[in-house]
Amino acid sequence: MTSVFDEQGHNIPCTLIEAGPCVVTQIKTEESDGYSAVQLGWGEKKDKHTTKPLKGHFEKSKTTPKKKLVEFRDFKELFDGEVSLGQSINVANVFKEGDFVDAIGTSKGKGFQGVVKRHNFAGVGDATHGQHNRLRAPGSIGAGSDPSRVFKGMKMAGRMGGERVQVINLRVMKILEDENLILVSGAVPGSKNSVVILEK
Repeated sequence: MTSVFDEQGHNIPCTLIEAGPCVVTQIKTEESDGYSAVQLGWGEKKDKHTTKPLKGHFEKSKTTPKKKLVEFRDFKELFDGEVSLGQSINVANVFKEGDFVDAIGTSKGKGFQGVVKRHNFAGVGDATHGQHNRLRAPGSIGAGSDPSRVFKGMKMAGRMGGERVQVINLRVMKILEDENLILVSGAVPGSKNSVVILEK
């Protein structure tokens, strides 16, 4: 992350994202696929790391293999319905400064975590009344004789992170068209160099 100053002098934390160039690799229509969408490909990928079916898919659109393929519905509306196979789309074609976008990605995996970190439990708390090893314990998880079981969905320790996360209403602070970079306010899911999807 980084930060920028706005017109009022406020220091705003931001994330710098490489958002292109993206290439149109498939156009789905109501007649052929049952719904209307545009598939975009991002990032270069070596031929030896691409499967044969995907190689044929990219040859149809006359593009080189891409790392990530994502479908967007209602994408044609941004271009008045004029989208063609192999068309290159950069960040300035879709976004402008002041827009609000949603960032979708996979959050950082944190492994097996306890209830204090995973569910914001406070622990037992009062360490002066006989509590020598219960500070981060979950406490009671259910009655003994009735219902004689633990209900499904009980908040407990377990694997944390590594999930699909959507962060909404991130403001586009700046667009660097030559480098295909976009600066958005706030944080986005995932670690450095991970892939995120930006939606308007």
